[in-house]
Amino acid sequence: MCAVAAAALLVAAAALAGIAIKRADDVLHVGWPPLYANWAPHTGPGTPAALVVAIAVVAYGPGVAARLPWRPLLWTSWVTAMTWTWSLALIDGWHRGIARRLTTKYEYLQVIDRFENIPGTLRTFTDHILLGSPDHWPPHVAGHPPAATLTFVLLDRIGLGGGAWAGVWCIAVGAAGCAAVLVTVRALAGEGLARRAAPFLVLAPAAVWMGTSADAYFTAVAAWSVALLALALTGRTELRRRTAAFGSGLLFGLTCYLSYGLTLCALIGAGVLLLGRDRIRNLAQGLPVLLALLAGLAVVPLLFTLAGFDWWEAYHLLVRRYHQGAGGFRPYGYWVWANLACTVLVVGPATVAGLRRAGVTLVRRRTGVRTGLALLVLSALLALLVADLSGMSKAETERIWLPFAAWLLPACAFLPRPRAWLAAQALLALLVNHLLLTGW
Repeated sequence: MCAVAAAALLVAAAALAGIAIKRADDVLHVGWPPLYANWAPHTGPGTPAALVVAIAVVAYGPGVAARLPWRPLLWTSWVTAMTWTWSLALIDGWHRGIARRLTTKYEYLQVIDRFENIPGTLRTFTDHILLGSPDHWPPHVAGHPPAATLTFVLLDRIGLGGGAWAGVWCIAVGAAGCAAVLVTVRALAGEGLARRAAPFLVLAPAAVWMGTSADAYFTAVAAWSVALLALALTGRTELRRRTAAFGSGLLFGLTCYLSYGLTLCALIGAGVLLLGRDRIRNLAQGLPVLLALLAGLAVVPLLFTLAGFDWWEAYHLLVRRYHQGAGGFRPYGYWVWANLACTVLVVGPATVAGLRRAGVTLVRRRTGVRTGLALLVLSALLALLVADLSGMSKAETERIWLPFAAWLLPACAFLPRPRAWLAAQALLALLVNHLLLTGW
């Protein structure tokens, strides 16, 4: 409870300091610090559904997760996580919560018509990143490699255009990240801990920002790249291991072309490799897996490079745009710790308590599956801290860091009395979504 109390004090300090800074000189550029949101108590059509889902998962989630066969558990977790996300999003209503969320002036859907000639647009993509460039890209388009925008372009090409379909895509795919984390935990730390983590992954406060955000989609792609890497190290047959390794590399390459910052997911992958180091030492098993991983990893970068997009040039131009004042000159001295307060609200008090137990597990050098889970979640925490200290993440991290936050949630498997902690998680999510109007 001391860790939870400290986290609550961090959030309170970030809120109070943020209010004071805004009154003196509004350099934070957020409505309700530390969150990118505005105070707007409200209910909506999703309110009854959200309450029903929360009560059902708190009451029955741990028992169902313990008894259900493994594959049905994965499907059930995905569907329930998706239902929870839909319910929370619909608290803001269909148009404001879903259909219009990805159609604002900052978003990807604003430039669909500029991708009529996809190869030509990719060749000149970097010409429009800087603020002073002609027809410079909107913030989210400029702030990400083109695979992010291309996703919505391709959805439009197959007849699923517009904000509603984009929202459906992000929620449905994003919720699948829950299953990826469970697969990884089972492979590296055992089925028992994965089952204990399942209700917490389903009922995460992070769902407030998963619906509707492209970062939810990024979260799932990154999560499955890690899950396939875990399967590549633990698969029963050589064919399964090589296939999983190739798929992992392919998805991690895509992850890097969805968001520059998600290259830090390599630290989570490094944690997985560390846990599977015994298999890697066996060259007969490890070398083919590593070669398949590298082959998959090369695919997406090669395709974009051949199409004329230079990832490194684009990243350096983005850094220049950032220092030009894109999003305002937000103070590092505040956000370097207020970002962590945002993360507390995303992962909830149960995760904070679980992370403390994970840290204790590693410090005491205990052996067994609990150490594997502790190493996995703390590798994600390391990635998040590197992103924080870089200075390239200042505000809006409740959305931007979703791919890292997803890997902190399994720490809840360490906790006793899961129903009480699940109730705390659900209550936080419901309060945030009903009291604040979130956005980006």
